[in-house]
Amino acid sequence: MVLSARRLVVDLGTWRAGGPAYEALADRIRLLTLDGRIPLGTRMPAERELAAELGLSRTTVAAAYTRLRTAGYLHSTRGSGSVVVMPGRGTTPAGDDGPATVTLDFSKATLPAAPQIGEAVARAAQELPAYLNGHGFDPVGLPRLRKALAERYTGRGVPTEPGQIMVTLGAQHAISLVARTLLRRSDTALVEAPSYPHAYEALKSAGRRLVPVAVDARQGWDDDGLEQEFQRARPTLAYVMPDFHNPTGAVMPGHQRERLMAVAARHGSVVVADETMAELRIDGVPQLPLAAYGPAILIGSLNKTVWGGLRIGWIRADADMIRRLEQARCANDLGTPILEQLIGLEMLGNYDELLRFRARQLAQGRDHLEALLRERLPTWDVPHVLGGLCTWVNIGQPVSSQLALAARDSGLLLGAGPRFGMGGVFERFLRLPFSYPAEETRRAVEILARSWHAAVPGRRISPDAEPALVY
Repeated sequence: MVLSARRLVVDLGTWRAGGPAYEALADRIRLLTLDGRIPLGTRMPAERELAAELGLSRTTVAAAYTRLRTAGYLHSTRGSGSVVVMPGRGTTPAGDDGPATVTLDFSKATLPAAPQIGEAVARAAQELPAYLNGHGFDPVGLPRLRKALAERYTGRGVPTEPGQIMVTLGAQHAISLVARTLLRRSDTALVEAPSYPHAYEALKSAGRRLVPVAVDARQGWDDDGLEQEFQRARPTLAYVMPDFHNPTGAVMPGHQRERLMAVAARHGSVVVADETMAELRIDGVPQLPLAAYGPAILIGSLNKTVWGGLRIGWIRADADMIRRLEQARCANDLGTPILEQLIGLEMLGNYDELLRFRARQLAQGRDHLEALLRERLPTWDVPHVLGGLCTWVNIGQPVSSQLALAARDSGLLLGAGPRFGMGGVFERFLRLPFSYPAEETRRAVEILARSWHAAVPGRRISPDAEPALVY
């Protein structure tokens, strides 16, 4: 993969900070590498080309590249250019004195494995011999698992038959499969901003154009913006996360769900609702799934509620769509492992009990994180979310990337705000998960507080610090 200078400049966003320009540029490229926005193996633009796009001298860009090579993030070969590499797993440079070990990884909004999973694995292993006489390829899912998932949707207010369910290799696999099946290279997809970054990647993997609509942690979705973008862009597909939105934690109210489905129907757009967070409710009343208001495709998984290592997800759609997805799936994989499906089926047997346990666990984590941030970083604006795994904190100044780098060099890995947007925006925001053990959360906030005061001394929240984002 070759990264053009123009594309890199967009991803860099507002990268200039205090100190020499070459250091700031190198630090921002390092962050883009660490959080995956520049994939390993990418060929970087030539120094002269990047200097022209940035309006800098070639000497400045050359110094930035030299700094990255010294730190182990670039490998250069005469005549072949510079390729992005990683200096080593688990460490990042802390400066010229040597690397600092990353001890806390808060870049993922996830939970530890459910306590019941060990017993579920043992019971599933006992059932597995009954399936060993078959071929083992299962593109749609075990009938028993599809039936159990259909019954859960029916219980949530959306009558569902097993033929409307496909079991997948997690939610990301489901998103990618739907995108490959429904989108052509010339099609447009409507997405939320901010949003789940790997959904962006799946939707634009073949060059699709993404049209963003704003979501705010306190105000939710921009109603008028949604309708205007449907009218203007006429997207083939709209990807939304209406329940405990990642990363803002927002929940779409019923009247807005109804309006969304009505406007999508008028413009012939398929709505894909990512429900991976939907059943991680702490407070409040559950909302009906989008499919209760119209023919939406719903995506769910056990990866957030049970364990990320259990690769079980699913798609709920009409039977014709499931058959279409089955045909498309065989070009990339031949089904979900039988043993993992049996484990998932065992977990669904006491799923409501598990969800009550998760709600208590997450309530404690959320309240603990909020209290720590009020104490150590009182100028930050921390919304109170009703569920999910994370909160979208307004740090008040456009320095999220700078802060994430400073925290990483002190042993804390975070998702900077721009990781959840397009074009380097959301520098005033930081995604903080509250799903980690209390002691790890305390240590993470301590590192954040030290990094904040070291990297941006004297900073205070100011509403004029950064222009409002416009989409």
